Amino acid sequence: MHKILIVEDDLVIASSVKNHIKSWGCEAMCVDDFENVLSIFASYSPHLVLMDISLPFYNGYHWCSEIRRISKVPIIFISSASDNMNIVMAMNMGGDDFISKPFDLNVLTAKVQAMLRRTYDFAGQTNLLEHKGAILNTGDTSLTYKGTKVELTKNDFKILQFLMENKGKTVSRDALMTRLWETDCYVDENTLTVNVTRLRKKLDAAGLTEFILTRKGIGYIVE
Repeated sequence: MHKILIVEDDLVIASSVKNHIKSWGCEAMCVDDFENVLSIFASYSPHLVLMDISLPFYNGYHWCSEIRRISKVPIIFISSASDNMNIVMAMNMGGDDFISKPFDLNVLTAKVQAMLRRTYDFAGQTNLLEHKGAILNTGDTSLTYKGTKVELTKNDFKILQFLMENKGKTVSRDALMTRLWETDCYVDENTLTVNVTRLRKKLDAAGLTEFILTRKGIGYIVE
């Protein structure tokens, strides 16, 4: 089932769009924290975003630009500011379509479904893992924090992916070593320690302090 994220601060419009999209067989979610749209986007991992331009704190152009740093997911702008300048701006910022308010809900949903077909009939879904503002893209193995990409090695990525997939749970050293090296052969435990220490230094330098915690004698956890 395709997931649609609705970034619209008019509660009546947002609720109407959500209910109509759901009636057509899609899942939908409305953003309720307009200071943290990117984190909500990463956590929900939608297949398409409906984006208003006039929003509290930051406008839709800002959030479109931020999303484009980490994802190619389709973004359709919905706005009453439908003059040529705003339409051109929306496309230049990374938008895929523009629908003027007021709009017919059936037309909106038809456009959403057409965009989903064009996008996902030929391409797979990009999976994002988010924690404390850090966004791990499992499609291109990149980590982004506050708009900056953190360079990861293959082992860095594997460690982060496994820990973030098990967020809130302690991952044993044995399980992590098996995930990293995918072998029953003996690997010195110190090798894992070196890898985790190196990754922590990268995260600390990016501002992600105490992102990976140690559970002494057990393993590691992302809380």
